[in-house]
Amino acid sequence: MPRIVKDWLADHVELPADLTAERLAEALVKVGLEEEEIHPAAVTGPLVVGRVLEQVPEPQKNGKTINWCQVDVGPHNEDGKPAADGGTPRGIVCGAHNFGVGDLVVVSLPGTTLPGGFEIAARRTYGHVSDGMICSPAELGLGGDAGGIIVLPRDMGFAEEDLTPGQDAIALLGLGEEVLEINVTPDRGYAFSYRGVAREYAHSTGAKFTDRGALTGAEPAATPDGFDVRLEDGKPIDGRVGCDRFVTRIVRGIDPAAPSPEWMRSRLENSGMRSISLAVDVTNYVMLDLGQPLHAYDLARVAAPLVVRRSAPGETLTTLDDVERTLHAEDLLITDSPDGSAGSRVLGLAGVMGGESTEVSSVTTDVLVEAAHFDPTTVARTARRHKIPSEAAKRFERGVDPLLPAVAAQRVVELLVEHGGGTADPAVGDVGEPVATATRGPIMLKATEPTRLSGVEYTPEQVRSTLEDVGCVVTEARSDASRPESGPVETFAVTPPSWRPDLSEPADLVEEVVRIQGYDQIPSVLPKAPGGRGLTEEQRTRRSVARALAEAGFVEVLSYPFVGASDYDALGLPADDARRRSVRLANPLAEDRPYMRTNLLVTLLETVRRNVSRGLSDLAVFETGLVTRPAPDAPTAPALPGGTRPSDAELEALAAATPDQPRRIAGVLTGRRVTAGWWGKGRAADWADAVDAARLVARRAGVEVTVAADPTHLPWHPGRCAKLEATDAAGRTRLIGHAGELHPKVVDALGLPARACAFEVSLTDLVTVASGEPVAASPVSAFPAAKEDLAFVVDAALPAATLREAIVSGGGDLLEDVSLFDIFTGEQIGEGRKSLAYAVRLRAADRTLSADEVRAAREAIVAAAERIGAVLRA
Repeated sequence: MPRIVKDWLADHVELPADLTAERLAEALVKVGLEEEEIHPAAVTGPLVVGRVLEQVPEPQKNGKTINWCQVDVGPHNEDGKPAADGGTPRGIVCGAHNFGVGDLVVVSLPGTTLPGGFEIAARRTYGHVSDGMICSPAELGLGGDAGGIIVLPRDMGFAEEDLTPGQDAIALLGLGEEVLEINVTPDRGYAFSYRGVAREYAHSTGAKFTDRGALTGAEPAATPDGFDVRLEDGKPIDGRVGCDRFVTRIVRGIDPAAPSPEWMRSRLENSGMRSISLAVDVTNYVMLDLGQPLHAYDLARVAAPLVVRRSAPGETLTTLDDVERTLHAEDLLITDSPDGSAGSRVLGLAGVMGGESTEVSSVTTDVLVEAAHFDPTTVARTARRHKIPSEAAKRFERGVDPLLPAVAAQRVVELLVEHGGGTADPAVGDVGEPVATATRGPIMLKATEPTRLSGVEYTPEQVRSTLEDVGCVVTEARSDASRPESGPVETFAVTPPSWRPDLSEPADLVEEVVRIQGYDQIPSVLPKAPGGRGLTEEQRTRRSVARALAEAGFVEVLSYPFVGASDYDALGLPADDARRRSVRLANPLAEDRPYMRTNLLVTLLETVRRNVSRGLSDLAVFETGLVTRPAPDAPTAPALPGGTRPSDAELEALAAATPDQPRRIAGVLTGRRVTAGWWGKGRAADWADAVDAARLVARRAGVEVTVAADPTHLPWHPGRCAKLEATDAAGRTRLIGHAGELHPKVVDALGLPARACAFEVSLTDLVTVASGEPVAASPVSAFPAAKEDLAFVVDAALPAATLREAIVSGGGDLLEDVSLFDIFTGEQIGEGRKSLAYAVRLRAADRTLSADEVRAAREAIVAAAERIGAVLRA
């Protein structure tokens, strides 16, 4: 995010003398630039200029030699008088040796706080009381070596006659200023410069703004002998030209040892950029100032012509960060011709980062300056592809003013000549023409549109003047006679400024009017909820089911719906399983997971695996979400044109190609269902818990399901898997879901605890099967219940649910509840047989049941059980 230094901002716009970072943030947020953070001053307290009067070296026992110095700090001397007036200087211990008597240095007196919260106080050291500290650049947060102190005329370029002992060094070095960091939205790339932020401050406050990035006519025109540059983007991507303008300038005879001026270094560092060398600092400075990224080449290491082209197969580049990168066919490159073959050597990734082969070094005397305009999409894709979020890329991908290159290049030349002692070469290169400037036409805007969209009354003159303040050219006004019933409507032809590529349609202009006039003028009006609406049946079901599972001890989770073939392999799905037929994403987030999931368990189990790997073995989790089930014979989706409504036939073709996306709910249980404690050993989760959870989901949806064994449905255990079915309104049986214990191989493949259980149920099918009628509450009988315990011996393969259904049918209206409380197998029962014991509760709503009624009900239940082969156990 951009950092704003107030004194730098003042180069572009008038600022009040008492402006604080907080008040600056308040002004900018009114026009949509939000405050990210306010960074406090780097140094606080008495930091002053001092003159060294005496310097006595004192060797120490540890082999180190310290200097005992007497330093004149003017009115900050011990008696408040300068040394010239007989004042007593301060004694300071210093371990550095790169200064001498008479030098002007920076002194932090007791009470000063340096960067990092380092507080200075008078303290005894090396046999003396050191009454302050002589500072190095690193100690002041200016970078550089902590072992050498700052000598102001030598290291900072100040004239000695302009410095006085006791002078405030915080203001002198720009260390006492708060810095505002702002948040810029992607559509407002112009605000990544002081030029852009200053303009926004002027919009907010009405302060006078001076556009230092505007063309003045003083910029030199291209000359025939300009550095040869060729734009050969032979493979435009999606019709976009990678580079439409390339400006070059040359500065010769620069002093390689010339330092960047202190004011420039201070501004760069306060803005979050490290000072490197004069040539690099100047290009970075102009980029931050105007918003135009630039690049400086060592002219001696560049061979004409420069060629801007797309990458060829197999090309590589070692960028300035010393990383060798394999290039992509869509990468836009800057190349040259050291061997005579055009564009044979790669110099840099256009608009992203240069290469090390032509970088400016400590011996560079002649510099080639590049100021170009690159396609935002091309730069953005290259920066993301190679993971290089450079400052240049941040600006180009958001849109840079295509008219800036000549202005920015001229500014770089001026600074290099002024501070590096160079000479501007008269050769000027400027090839290409900005596509946006050549093709951009006016936008027709009705003067009433801002009022219509915002609800705030704006006069036509307000609309016109606001757009002109933004930089638009409003060249035409006419009346619209097509709506005589509402009177004439004034329409403006608006041409946006070159630095605003985000203004492309009337709605964008409306937003500018509303933004500049003030968001606070828009009234807060809450919409009225229309009567007769509410949650749909499916929404009510989803909420009820989620609440029921949460009350049963499950925790809801959310997983990404993307899977790979290995995920299906872990579930043991056969190659011909319909659940392997998946929709493949054209641009997946991860190459190993390019498919949309066809069931919930495949992603939910990955969530469980992650939790188990972190020590959480006792889990009960569930997830509700969509799955994608493409039909095997689905047609290919048509490519529909933009900007127009598709025809009915096209919409039908699109619907036919869209895969089904039913909503499902799944849950997984691992470890213990009931934890151990003083009440007992607890209980491990088993298949019955998964079946009960699935039945709970169905009950909350208002659907009665039947449960039967399903020995072939992976990823469940072949002997401990149940399928749930329900009957719809047409009398057809529909498969609702499955529940039970997971297959041991699946458990091992995913690293889950043994005997893990799961269920997955289709909420879409449950809602379809449900009648939608509210469930009527049964009256509570005030009469006592009759209880019977019945144990039946049945074939071992008979599902308990089948016997339960028989008991329910035999009990009739008197049966209030039936529950299985015991399963027993053994030689007493016989091989291949089992005993199922049920607790039966009988009750009448209007009377106490007689012994004969209870006996008759019992006999009816036994008879119904015998019809399916069950034998009452004595």
